[in-house]
Amino acid sequence: MLEILEEAIIDSVKLLPFLFITYLIMEYIEHKTSKKSKEIIKKSGKFGPVLGSILGIFPQCGFSVSATNLYAGRVITLGTLIAVYLSTSDEMLPIFISETVPVSTILKILGVKLGIGMIAGGMIDLALRTKNKGKQEEKIVDLCEKEHCHCEHGIIKSAFKHTLHIFIFILIVTLLINMMIYFIGEETIARFLQSSPVLGPVIAGMIGLIPNCAASVLLTQLYLENVITVATMISGLLVGAGVGLAVLFKINKGMKENLKVTGLLYAIGVLSGIIIQVIGVTF
Repeated sequence: MLEILEEAIIDSVKLLPFLFITYLIMEYIEHKTSKKSKEIIKKSGKFGPVLGSILGIFPQCGFSVSATNLYAGRVITLGTLIAVYLSTSDEMLPIFISETVPVSTILKILGVKLGIGMIAGGMIDLALRTKNKGKQEEKIVDLCEKEHCHCEHGIIKSAFKHTLHIFIFILIVTLLINMMIYFIGEETIARFLQSSPVLGPVIAGMIGLIPNCAASVLLTQLYLENVITVATMISGLLVGAGVGLAVLFKINKGMKENLKVTGLLYAIGVLSGIIIQVIGVTF
């Protein structure tokens, strides 16, 4: 147990400087682009899913929350919201950078999420336009964003807070994974998750529904430890929308609608993971 604890602490501490630098850059990007991103997506119209996917893929800590608020105010479409949720990677990117994952691998994974976001969002909007032809949904006022991250405290302080929070998550997750691997065995866990092309993505999708960064940290670490496949990880990361879903349930009227959005997101993420698993995509 002491060896497991020591290994988890050493592995996590090694990431600290890389995490801080990465979050510092992310906070800078957030400060410079958040208002522009919001304005772009407001004016996106039929191109909402395309622009939403592109903007969602960039590391902006509160973009899924911004998109949720815009959807609740009926400023953007359901397809655009789903596209943002699907492309948002939460903590995957900083962890990958900290772990020096090859740039080509990162770009391929981001590209898959981007493509799925665009296609799924576009199909949803097309289906809704066909169904609601002639009807026009009234836009309501945009809602305030109380669930935004700590960006208002300045980029250095915010980056430090974010680094500390994620470091604690990584330490706990790494410790749990190391214990799980030690007692059960990496091969046994991998065989269980890979015994069916459906099982891994289904479980990962459930993890992705956790409305905070713990989900993406867990899935990314499991992938880096070779416990789950890239298809399983992508499945969970597609479903994971940071705190976006939590904010949706808080501010958007209509529980049925919110449950439908969640179910749709989960189904797309799991189905995409199963397809990637079946065709044998590896990075």
